[in-house]
Amino acid sequence: MKYLNLILVCLLIGCKANTKNENPVLKEQILSNEYFTFTKQKALEVVKTGFNAGDGYGEVWIRDYNTFIELSAEVYPKETLKENLRVFFRLQGDDGNILDGFIPKEKAVHTEGGYTYYETDLEPIYTGHKNTVETDHESSLVQSVYKYVTKTGDIEFLNEKIGDKTIAERLEWSMEFLLNHRWSKEHGLIWGATTADWGDVQHCHNWGVYLTECTKYCVDIYDNAMMLIALDNMMELVPKTKLKWKPIRNNISKNTMEHLWDEENKKFIPHVYLNGSPFPEEFNENEILYHGGTAVAIEAGLLSKEQIKVSLEKMIENVKASGAGSIGLTMYPPYPKGMFESPGMVPYGYQNGGDWTWFGGRMIQQLVENGFVEEAYQQLQPMVKRVKDNNGFYEWYTVENKPTGSGTFRGSAGVLYKAIQLLENYANIKNE
Repeated sequence: MKYLNLILVCLLIGCKANTKNENPVLKEQILSNEYFTFTKQKALEVVKTGFNAGDGYGEVWIRDYNTFIELSAEVYPKETLKENLRVFFRLQGDDGNILDGFIPKEKAVHTEGGYTYYETDLEPIYTGHKNTVETDHESSLVQSVYKYVTKTGDIEFLNEKIGDKTIAERLEWSMEFLLNHRWSKEHGLIWGATTADWGDVQHCHNWGVYLTECTKYCVDIYDNAMMLIALDNMMELVPKTKLKWKPIRNNISKNTMEHLWDEENKKFIPHVYLNGSPFPEEFNENEILYHGGTAVAIEAGLLSKEQIKVSLEKMIENVKASGAGSIGLTMYPPYPKGMFESPGMVPYGYQNGGDWTWFGGRMIQQLVENGFVEEAYQQLQPMVKRVKDNNGFYEWYTVENKPTGSGTFRGSAGVLYKAIQLLENYANIKNE
């Protein structure tokens, strides 16, 4: 019965924390950290107030919900949680695609040049839209269902029917959409538009959320790592899918490292282009390290412990070089001014080098799960300190560490809460 309590907790939150009682001082620091107590309490307060991404957004976004559904399970009944998931499935396209976000029909703002809204006969209340430059919506929904089922134990949800398909069948249908409509045969990987790391703003167009005639298509680490995680989740939830999807998953993993990993520089290449780069020849894009995509790649099991160590060292160096507040720094160096048409995508602005706890927190989780507990604790401190300093979870921080964007960004609350849980689980382990 060794570590039984840990195993039970891990089944609930998906942890793989190091079980060695190596550092009693660190354990005491974790359990007595005042910022951890404040952050967890504040996270619970924030998540009680709704499911939209933050106070600057009206929609429920699947890429955000994926990162706080486990936190929501602490304060909401499971029926409420899965109703949000049902809406995404009811709005699923006839090719299997998943929309980015949904909103009540009466609150949808219809303007020329704005979002294109989609409706289905299955969903009477909500309408939704899709930022087509990104390729993580399907993967995010699969991951969300996995987290919901793992957290609540509601395995029967997979057998529930939406229209003529069960939830389990719709999960697989969403993955088939990526193979059928977002697949680069040349690379054996899924493609998206040229965005900044995990971002959903492409290089061209003032707004930049839709595929257009100016789109430069590419394969990148974030989208493919997200699909790998989703496939692992789906095969665990629905074992009969393994026969078809395990070889596909293994090939995506192999092809990701073959085409996107730069062994010489020990980092991921930002983009491998399908129809040419949008940037000037003299610009060396491969100087940029994508922090967020690297964190998700670690979650997908793509990097060895030595590669994780080197990646973390590079992130810390980037924080020092930029003056940013944490390793949530989206990337370093940022794209120079003018590389993105969107006015918010200036150097160190928004997704172009902004500091996002939403992804920094995921890196902390992966450090703990891969045994880098002391490093995780150290790198988490500036993230939790600014929660208390600013009394909230802001969407992102400037390079000067000033909060900006939504002040109730639930994705940040979700990833920090889970990161603290993982550290506390480690600290509570007692060796025999």
